[in-house]
Amino acid sequence: MRVIAGEYRSRSLQAPKGMTTRPTSDRLRETLFNVLALRVEGSRFVDLYAGSGAVGIEAISRGAEFCWFAENAPAALAAIRTNLSRLKIAGGYALEDRGSRRLLDEMVKKKRLAQIVFLDPPYEDAEAYRSTLELLARQHEELLADDAVVVAEHARKQPLEARYGVLERTRVLEQGDAALSFYSVIGS
Repeated sequence: MRVIAGEYRSRSLQAPKGMTTRPTSDRLRETLFNVLALRVEGSRFVDLYAGSGAVGIEAISRGAEFCWFAENAPAALAAIRTNLSRLKIAGGYALEDRGSRRLLDEMVKKKRLAQIVFLDPPYEDAEAYRSTLELLARQHEELLADDAVVVAEHARKQPLEARYGVLERTRVLEQGDAALSFYSVIGS
């Protein structure tokens, strides 16, 4: 696993040991960032269920202004910290080690709006997808900038809903066993 492009291009990333974390493949990350290309530089990026942190680190490498990582699995947290340290990324990010819901609650409290939100819970955790997307929809005015995009990585054979409250799916990209569903706030 490596950083695809930007400041840290071709640098290796560590994945958490064991089978509980499924890192986003290099190829799928490349596809994601090809779609997001013009949005990333200067953006406020959120990497929920961050795993190794590869997606958020890719955003930082490509010029995101700030990245919030949310993860609560000890092995994944260790991998994120190791990756940030090895790349000598000293600022421009925050790591919430109590999970995605806690990070989103803190962002609401501190009035932090994101322009890009990426979420990648365990594929089999349908409740995590539903509750996170519904929370983002319900609190979109407190969490999402006007032009925000929300992207969910999920199993291709387990499609997500076309709509969660005011979040409407605008695009689905499939690659191998994985899919990326892109959502925008209706009317944005």
